[in-house]
Amino acid sequence: MALVEFFTMALPPERHAELFPFAFLGAMMIFAPLMPSLELTIVTLGVAFLAAALHFLVRLKDIADVAHNLAMTITGFVYIPFMLCHLILLRQLPNGQSWLFLIMLIVMTNDTAAYYVGSAWGRRRLYPRVSPNKSVEGALGGLAASLVGALLAKFTFFSTLGYGDAVLAALLIGLAGQAGDLFESLLKRSFGVKDSGASLPGHGGVLDRLDSIIFAAPVTYYFTLYLVGKIPL
Repeated sequence: MALVEFFTMALPPERHAELFPFAFLGAMMIFAPLMPSLELTIVTLGVAFLAAALHFLVRLKDIADVAHNLAMTITGFVYIPFMLCHLILLRQLPNGQSWLFLIMLIVMTNDTAAYYVGSAWGRRRLYPRVSPNKSVEGALGGLAASLVGALLAKFTFFSTLGYGDAVLAALLIGLAGQAGDLFESLLKRSFGVKDSGASLPGHGGVLDRLDSIIFAAPVTYYFTLYLVGKIPL
């Protein structure tokens, strides 16, 4: 659904009949980490690109738009399914389920606090060219709430998470979530739309709900790899 929303924004109306095939192809990429070998994972990514490239080659309309439309299609594949597949990679690590719940808890507390703190005390605009309603005060309030969320996770379902790691995770995931929110706002302004869709009344589209998690997923995965000693900092 998020891919359909992205392609609706990114591709011209005459290409909208292709939204669902593109979205289905991209959604299959999410399962790449479940492949039994790295080679098959690479094959999955290669097939997705080749299928998109051959599609535009065969269904040629305005040749001047091909490069842009293909670039937007590949961007959709990387931005949504590739980034989100890190959730599957994360689930396969030690305490993977707890890390997934930690992402959700931090992102939700961050978004909620940023909205209410910004509405009540927001004075300085955070990035007015991209998102004029977001404030510095709201962003700081969101990060403070992320710390509360991370500590709440430690005292409930994630007792093995150290205090220092909880604080660092809150800051990294909180900042990544806010960056993801701003990036989607940047895309929407570039495409000239207010919301990615209207499937969630009062909240916009599915992509509007996933934007923070899309950036938080890979950041959390690589941070977790560092914690379990698989990669150096």
